[in-house]
Amino acid sequence: MSLGDRYKSEMTNENWDAIIIGSGISGLTSARLLADSGKRVLILEKHFKFGGYTHTFKRNNYEWDVGIHYIGGNLHKPNSFLRQLFDYLSNGNLHWARMDDIYDRMVFPDKTYDFITGKGAFLETMISYFPKEEKSIRNYIDLVDQVSKKSLSYYANKAIPGLLGSLAHPFMSKPFIKYAALSTKEVLTGLGCSTELIGVLTGQWGDYGLPPNQSSFGVQAMVARHYWEGGNYPVGGSRMIAETIIPGIQSNGGKVILSCGVQKVMIKKGSAIGVLLDNGDEIMSKMVISSAGVKNTFEVLLNDENTLSSKTAPINQVEASSGYYCLHIGLNKSAKEIGLNNANLWVYPGYDHDKNLENYLSDNKHPYPVVFISFPSAKDPSWDKNHPNSATIEVITVAEFSKHKKWANKQWKKRGDEYESFKENISQSLLESLYKHSPNTKEHVDYYELSTPLTSRDLANYKEGELYGINHTPKRFQQKWLKPQTNIKNLYLTGQDIVTAGVSAAMMSGVITSSAILKKNLMKQFLH
Repeated sequence: MSLGDRYKSEMTNENWDAIIIGSGISGLTSARLLADSGKRVLILEKHFKFGGYTHTFKRNNYEWDVGIHYIGGNLHKPNSFLRQLFDYLSNGNLHWARMDDIYDRMVFPDKTYDFITGKGAFLETMISYFPKEEKSIRNYIDLVDQVSKKSLSYYANKAIPGLLGSLAHPFMSKPFIKYAALSTKEVLTGLGCSTELIGVLTGQWGDYGLPPNQSSFGVQAMVARHYWEGGNYPVGGSRMIAETIIPGIQSNGGKVILSCGVQKVMIKKGSAIGVLLDNGDEIMSKMVISSAGVKNTFEVLLNDENTLSSKTAPINQVEASSGYYCLHIGLNKSAKEIGLNNANLWVYPGYDHDKNLENYLSDNKHPYPVVFISFPSAKDPSWDKNHPNSATIEVITVAEFSKHKKWANKQWKKRGDEYESFKENISQSLLESLYKHSPNTKEHVDYYELSTPLTSRDLANYKEGELYGINHTPKRFQQKWLKPQTNIKNLYLTGQDIVTAGVSAAMMSGVITSSAILKKNLMKQFLH
């Protein structure tokens, strides 16, 4: 069975229970769970590859992930929630490689700090770095545990429709919101943490896009706990996620269509009845599920006079996250030959992440506020067999869409010499950071290519190339409308915006959305 189908106009005459906009992990998860419940689903993907931020791209003998660098959540344990869910969706065909004990390494100008697998090992290592702050560290670990556990009922509440969900909100959601409504810096300062300790504990802020004074402590707690048992990587690269899930959708009568953009969701008498495609065709369905992001959904797919009166989502209460640069690097020797291990590097110019970001945004001559360096070929045990005598690296940092507006209306790969020169300057500065922290790589760099916010806008369809959908601010977690059900009948949301950023969270959103649609707690079958 081939993966994906070509669009045919005859599809407009078929009976569809659900149209899903977007083939990212949230859309695929929703599709599989609904298909298994007897629903006939149609996934429409604007891009020429399926998988959203889980797809890969190739140049020469090299292949890079576009969005996945590591996943936590005890995937190495067969009975863990995430592992069982992935196994179910992929029919057991998706395999995982565990990263080394040191999964993240925080690099500051004066010292390096290792994040080590295991809650106990992480705790003891942090205390060894900051012996005078042992009490603060222990209190932080306890609070992260508490808040992460409280998040479970918060997200479960999103799946409960209508009045019942509203009545349950004070009991299910408010215990989590109590902490999610506070900034990470507020909470850590309240625990007595020093600037240096805050800088280290929030060293993964790039995983959700905001520094401590701007981010919700809720997302900091969930991300920190997610990785306590270490990092994992999909064997064969991130494309294997979609490639192992899609067959289960197709075998149940579902279809995944590539290069098939949706122009708008069609609304009749306050109810979603189907979609209008970019080519002008109309496809009807009993429901529409958007995994395109809340801003795309309400500002683009519903943006006409007929739907504005029905659109009651307060979209102005949330803001888009930051864009990013990613330098995709190919090397002409294997990771083993070069001496690369698989720990991610997080490189910072100082311990005050908010100040670092503020300085950079005010003047780009300041150092990058964060540089994340990932070694995907060193994480994938199948790489050497599939791509012999080669290795890959990804170097990522913050980028502002505003810096790219002069080229925004020009086509991909046709933006001119000035744009290419601009990209080359960024590329060289990121290579400098790589060579400083991994000097063995310098003589083996064979190829590199820079993705910018314009790349993300064109290929992921986010208006300003944002990486994490909407920002993970305290205000975001207080928005009751960020849930599967919308105020438009038969229009549902899924994706990272109704949960949090990251492949695991986006996958969870698919479970939550499917639970809301089927009026059934689908999480139970994966919890042991």
